[in-house]
Amino acid sequence: MTISGLSLKKSVLALGTALCATLAGLAAPSAAPFRIIITETETPLVPNSVIDLAHRLGFYKKAGVDVELVRVPATPSAVAALRTGQGDMANIATDSALQLLARDQMKLKGVTSPDKALPFIIAANKQFTDVKQLVGKSFGVSRIGSVDFLVSRSVFARLGIEPDSVKYVVIGQPPVRAQALVGGRVDATVFSIGVWLSLTDRSGINMLVDQKAYNDAAPFVTKLNVVTDTVAKDRAKEVEGVVRGIIEASRQFATDPKSWVEAMAAARPDVKRADLEDLAARYKDNWSVNGGINLEAIKFTTDTVYQDAEWQGLRKVAPSEWIDTSFADKALAALGVSNLTDPTGR
Repeated sequence: MTISGLSLKKSVLALGTALCATLAGLAAPSAAPFRIIITETETPLVPNSVIDLAHRLGFYKKAGVDVELVRVPATPSAVAALRTGQGDMANIATDSALQLLARDQMKLKGVTSPDKALPFIIAANKQFTDVKQLVGKSFGVSRIGSVDFLVSRSVFARLGIEPDSVKYVVIGQPPVRAQALVGGRVDATVFSIGVWLSLTDRSGINMLVDQKAYNDAAPFVTKLNVVTDTVAKDRAKEVEGVVRGIIEASRQFATDPKSWVEAMAAARPDVKRADLEDLAARYKDNWSVNGGINLEAIKFTTDTVYQDAEWQGLRKVAPSEWIDTSFADKALAALGVSNLTDPTGR
C-alpha cells in the first residue's frame, strides 16, 4: 500500500471512529434523576417543606442537579426505598438512622438537616402561666421513652424543673394529646405549632413554651437527609448540589418569609393564608441556612435517644462516625457562612 493510500485509510478510520463516538453520545441515555425520598404525602407545614419547595422553585436545577421527589408515608418506608435503591437520598428521623447504624444494618452518611428543630411547644391549661407551675401536674406524652417524652424532660431540666416532678400520662399522638388538653384530661402536654394552630378553640389553654424556646433548651435534631456510603462516593457532586439547593432556598425563606408564604400557598391551597403567615413568622429562626448539621446538636440528640430503655445494649454511634459535613462545607465555601441563624458548631 502506498503512503498516500495508508494516510487515506487512517483518515477514514479516524473519521469513522469520531462518527461512532458522536452517535454513541447521541444515543446514550441521560443521567438518571437524583431521587430524594420524603415522608410526606403533601408539602408539610414545617421548615422541612424546603425539600419540596427547593424543587418547585428551581433551586436544585440552579445547583446543577436534576431532582425527582419520591413520596412515601413514613420513615420505615423511606428506609426500605433507600435500601432497595428506589432513591438516592432520604429524609428520615435521626433516631431511626442511629438505630440502623447501631445495629450495623446500613452504612449511612448524614449530610444535611433541612428541618433540624422540633417545632414543639408546651401548652397548658390557662390557669398555668409559667412552666415551673407544672411541678406535680399531669403532662401528656405519646409514650414513656418517646422523643417528645425524652426531649421535654430535657426542656424541663433546662428551665429549672426536676423532670421527675412532673406526672407523665401516656395518651398517644399529638392531635390526641391536644384534644386531651382542651378537654381537661391533662394539665399540660407537648405538640407541634401546627397542631396548636389547627385547634379551633384555644381559649382555655396557654402556650407556656414556644418552639424557639423549646429548641433552645433542647437542640434535638429531629430529621436528617441521609445517603448510603455508595451514593456519597459515586454521586458526590449531586449530593453537594442538593445540599446547596436546600441551603439557598432556606436562606431565601429566612430573609424573605413572604416568599415561603407564596410558595406554600401554591403548594397547599387548603391552608389559610393567615395561618401560613403566622407560621412564617414563627419559623424565622428555624431555617437551615448553613446546612443544619451542628455537631454539638447531633451529640445532644444521640445522648438523648440513648436514654430510652430500648437503646440499652446497643453500640453507641458517635457523630464523627456518620455525619459528613463535607458537602455542606463545600456549599458554604462558595456561598459564605450565614450569621442569620443555624450555627455550624464546627
